[in-house]
Amino acid sequence: MNANKALHVVLGAGQIGPRVRDLLLAQGHRVRMVRQGAAGPAQPHLEWRSGDIREPAFAAAVAEGASVIYDCMNPPYHRWPELLLPIAQGALHAAARSGARLVALDCLYMYGRPAGPLSEDSPLNPCSKKGELRVQLAHLRLGAHARGDVRVAIGRASDFFGTNLPYSAFGERFYQRILAGKPAECTGDPDQPHAYSYADDVARGLVTLGAHEAALGHVWHLPTNPAESTRALVARIGRGLGVEATTKRVPSWMLRSLGVFSPVLRELVEMTYQWEAPFEVDDRRFVRAFGGGATPVDDAVRDIVRWAQGRYVRQAA
Repeated sequence: MNANKALHVVLGAGQIGPRVRDLLLAQGHRVRMVRQGAAGPAQPHLEWRSGDIREPAFAAAVAEGASVIYDCMNPPYHRWPELLLPIAQGALHAAARSGARLVALDCLYMYGRPAGPLSEDSPLNPCSKKGELRVQLAHLRLGAHARGDVRVAIGRASDFFGTNLPYSAFGERFYQRILAGKPAECTGDPDQPHAYSYADDVARGLVTLGAHEAALGHVWHLPTNPAESTRALVARIGRGLGVEATTKRVPSWMLRSLGVFSPVLRELVEMTYQWEAPFEVDDRRFVRAFGGGATPVDDAVRDIVRWAQGRYVRQAA
């Protein structure tokens, strides 16, 4: 690695971490990817570390020499009570020991049922166990910043859509179903407006926060397009793939039944409220401060379709 380039540490190699990594490498930075599993493919200016961020010695070691740390970790839903706060504490320890800025990815669960567009000033009023944990997580991070232990910026995003999102509603099952002529599935009302965050915009937003001192000490809603219905977004993607993609609601009783066999599905039940009323995200504070709004939906869908054609359509031909 070129020691003259800034070192950025990315915690988590799931859906957003690799996107952050690729953006940083394209900007000429050195990147250290940290995950529990095995190392990924080698690339110039990239190194891998495998281990448990909850271990203080490991956390300190992987952060050594870092200028910015990106906390993109997100354990499976059913393991949040066990892991969510401890791994975040590990990231805070890493930043405190190294002096690096910490940019943390967050969701919107802490706000609970929306009574209008969600902004950074919306009250924290969780209506789910996972939302309560997210409130605790926000207090943990912002409290550390207020004490001067670390310098933290938090970027919040809504549900993801985009390419290569195996753990989202737009994962492999989604494409298998619509390409087979079956309806896509929605865990609530598919006709309610719902703001989805384009995964590439989420990564770009986090990298932007990491580059600006003014971002520190604040919560930011990452760029997100205006809400449209899940049914409309599914139809857009279907048209691009040359199919008539429809959407059906998965009732809560079915999720509960399937949850007997799948702890992840069981945990989805309490989150269906997000599709029972308009779910809109106000990202104006980020856009005013840093510019660069969300990728237009048509452009995002065009990229998604190109990727899906190579991943699913051509492979099936």
